[in-house]
Amino acid sequence: MLDEETIAAIADELVDAARTRTPVPLLTTRHPGMSVEDAYRVQRLWRKRGEAEGRVLGGHKIGLTSKAMQRATGITEPDYGVIFKDTILESGATLDWAHYTHPRVEVELAFLLKEGIGGPDATLFDVLRATEYVTPALEILDSRIEMEGRTIVDTISDNAALGAMVVGGTPVHPDAVDLRWVAAILYRNQTVEETGVAAGVLGHPANGVAWLANKLAAHGDTLKAGELILAGSFTSPLWVRAGDTIYADYGKLGTITCHLQ
Repeated sequence: MLDEETIAAIADELVDAARTRTPVPLLTTRHPGMSVEDAYRVQRLWRKRGEAEGRVLGGHKIGLTSKAMQRATGITEPDYGVIFKDTILESGATLDWAHYTHPRVEVELAFLLKEGIGGPDATLFDVLRATEYVTPALEILDSRIEMEGRTIVDTISDNAALGAMVVGGTPVHPDAVDLRWVAAILYRNQTVEETGVAAGVLGHPANGVAWLANKLAAHGDTLKAGELILAGSFTSPLWVRAGDTIYADYGKLGTITCHLQ
């Protein structure tokens, strides 16, 4: 395990990288023995740095839950990060492309919890009972660490690459639709770029939320009422550029749009 001084130095480096929009070199290259647990220690300290600046926790994100995302990244296990409320945007938002580093867009579902969920034995049924609404969401991926050669250790340290999320469409109760069959068509500038079905997330998107609750239990944490949980992408990430307009059509669950200027 890395010592506390090294963990603190990495966390501060990532805070500065976000501020300057300058990615840092791979952590795993500079710290060859760095473990997944070390990466989550960095992430937790990075979160504390944000909260000390007045940022407020709004939820959690789960990443790399689908085969599409695992193939796209070369990483074969899920990870998670935190969502601050100032990164939750509404459909129709205009985002400043230059504010992000290597931005990409993913298609997801988000779960708004009415009750807390604790592990280590949380199940899909626990998640469905605890969920008030499920809503369409887009995740804007960001990168504070250089992209080439990233491992799961780099990604976890980088708060699972969360930049922002955009929510919209039609929120539904979790028993109103078969969540496995929620599908989406992702457009960039009126061209279809990606399509996917939510069952790509561990067979059912609620399984992603249960996985997260069980992982958090190992760190003495739980999912709490009022939190918004991004369950994981069911499409490959779409690279975006300044001037792009993104539009996601979820059928009966409505649409989401955002623009990058």
